[in-house]
Amino acid sequence: MIPYFEIPTLQIGPIPIHSFGILAAAGVLFASWMMVNQARARGLDPGPLSDFGLWALVGGLIGAHLMHVLLYHPEELAQNGPLQLFKLWDGLSSTGGVLGGIGAAILFFRRRGLSFQRYSDSIALGLAPGWAIARLGCFTVHDHPGRLTNFALAVAFPGGPRHDLGLYDAMLLGAISAVLFAVARRELLQDRLLALLALLYGVGRFALDFLRAADVPYSDARYFGLTPAQYVCILLVAYGAIRLALRRGPSKAVSGTGETAGARSLPATHFEQGV
Repeated sequence: MIPYFEIPTLQIGPIPIHSFGILAAAGVLFASWMMVNQARARGLDPGPLSDFGLWALVGGLIGAHLMHVLLYHPEELAQNGPLQLFKLWDGLSSTGGVLGGIGAAILFFRRRGLSFQRYSDSIALGLAPGWAIARLGCFTVHDHPGRLTNFALAVAFPGGPRHDLGLYDAMLLGAISAVLFAVARRELLQDRLLALLALLYGVGRFALDFLRAADVPYSDARYFGLTPAQYVCILLVAYGAIRLALRRGPSKAVSGTGETAGARSLPATHFEQGV
């Protein structure tokens, strides 16, 4: 069993620095660095992914907060009024961040006239491990308590040992990262690694959310017995399954502009630019 721990807050002048914020920032930076390097390794122009980082961060932050307020804890909106919607620092949902990041990606790549599909493998290979690092931040503050249990990886919360969903989610994303890199090394599922990530994470997170505590203060809202994240997971699984079923011939980038060659290579279209 894992002992319950609290990491002291680092105070820099008037600014408190929490372990969650440090690891979340580290995850974002690592994801951005990996995306750029993976694009470069595939012969793609890494510039768009360097620029995309800010869009993803802002879109993810907005989506994460809105999902927290509107679906996870709508009582906060009732108590504090409409201004609560604009307090982006006050409550975040990781699955809302995913939706916000997806929306930002659609806008960014369409505005640039770029094919999202050609960059999707690079995004997947950066997103999964970066997300795992960020979820470790959740584990350090224990903000996703699960049900009471005597499981070997349980955390000894005050009041009894519980599953810690922040730890489990980080482990899930770490395992998915290993699968993605193994598939990429074998040059399988080209242009579909993001779909594989969506499918694997959607299935895993859907199952894990059944372990979330419902007997603690500030527990997650349920709708027909499911958490908001589980409904998002259904969408992720549907996207991943459909995208993986739409088989394409292999393509390989041959220039810094992201042009591809191959018997079945297709020009960029508006349909390729979405996610």
